Amino acid sequence: MSETTGTGTPEGLQRRLGAADAVVIGLGSMLGAGIFVALAPAAGAAGSGLLIGLAVAAIVAYCNASSSGRLAARYPVSGGTYVYGRERLGEVWGYLAGWCFVVGKTASCAAMALTVGLYIWPEQAHAVAVAAVVLLTAVTYRGVQKSALATRIIVAIVLAVLAAVVVAGSTSGSTEVARLGFGTDITVGGVLQAGGVLFFAFAGYARIATLGEEVREPARTIPRAISMALGVTLLVYLAVASVALLVLGPRTLAEATAPLSSVVTAAGVEWLEPVVRAGAVVAALGSLLALVLGVSRTTFAMARDRHLPHALTAVHPRFAVPHRAELAVGVIVAVVAATADVRAAIGFSSFGVLVYYAVANASAWTLPGGRRGRIIASLGLAGCLTLAFTLPGSSVLTGTAVIAVGALIYATRRRFRSQPEPVEPQR
Repeated sequence: MSETTGTGTPEGLQRRLGAADAVVIGLGSMLGAGIFVALAPAAGAAGSGLLIGLAVAAIVAYCNASSSGRLAARYPVSGGTYVYGRERLGEVWGYLAGWCFVVGKTASCAAMALTVGLYIWPEQAHAVAVAAVVLLTAVTYRGVQKSALATRIIVAIVLAVLAAVVVAGSTSGSTEVARLGFGTDITVGGVLQAGGVLFFAFAGYARIATLGEEVREPARTIPRAISMALGVTLLVYLAVASVALLVLGPRTLAEATAPLSSVVTAAGVEWLEPVVRAGAVVAALGSLLALVLGVSRTTFAMARDRHLPHALTAVHPRFAVPHRAELAVGVIVAVVAATADVRAAIGFSSFGVLVYYAVANASAWTLPGGRRGRIIASLGLAGCLTLAFTLPGSSVLTGTAVIAVGALIYATRRRFRSQPEPVEPQR
């Protein structure tokens, strides 16, 4: 496969993003609504082993980030693991990775949009979610540089809100160090399920890899940006989760509908609660912005290889973005956001994304470069599959069925493509 230069040709995108933009997009993908909602179900699964579940999710995320960074440096084009799987494992694996990413992240887009609706106007959550999708699609349509600027602002706001939660909780008289201890409620299955749930909050670190054709010096920039974004996010999540346990304890945290709002309320800082809710909305919008960018670029790459309608490869002559792919993704996400349940969307998204990264690790295992890279890729592959199949049963069944549908579409398409054209009889 020849690498696209991305210099503005009709089939290429322009390299406008620098290292700082790349890190910010990675942070914007992770420091989103996940940390505002995932702590409660994770505490419900792991109990006092919540921090162990966070460590499991972080280890798997690190392995995935390392593998994705190595692959992105070698294949700096749009598409992420769709491209890596195709180049390293074969066309079918690349296709299935792209299918899992597009379908799973479309569900994740809907979940983020619904989070906005639930925090702003719970009674009209679906309508607000659709409005959020329309707004963010319009932002991405105007160009990737404007998207990076918006993400930079959102990251600053979210970090400020999370810092306020940590300070308010840790300095209150409601903390008890004993709540950080490990109890008899910890089980292996519960910790792994918590890891799978918390992975949802980490799963944006490689978003910059899907923007490979729009990053300057991709071989150097992408791996460093992924590692930096993941490291910062882990430190933030560790601080927030620890404070939530110190103030609420695992049982009360598991029962919270808005965990971080409950933390500041229990800490006696009620005036901060509306600020936290506003921060959750901004975080969800930031995640939605980055998700629409990533899904549209993978859609663009799959359409370029005719696994999706080729019309989606169009690049806007002024804004230099795959505008038809972005509009198609926006329409589908809006439909899902208008009809789906947020919990079901999160579970389904987690399964699809974990399978996607399993393919990334398998692809990285085939790269030259020494034993360390293969060990990390092997750990990442095993971790992704383990977390995927310890998610709630409904998520596993639905995800498996959707992957099977994707495989059937691929097989059917291959069969018709391989059939010879009928020969007209000579007259």
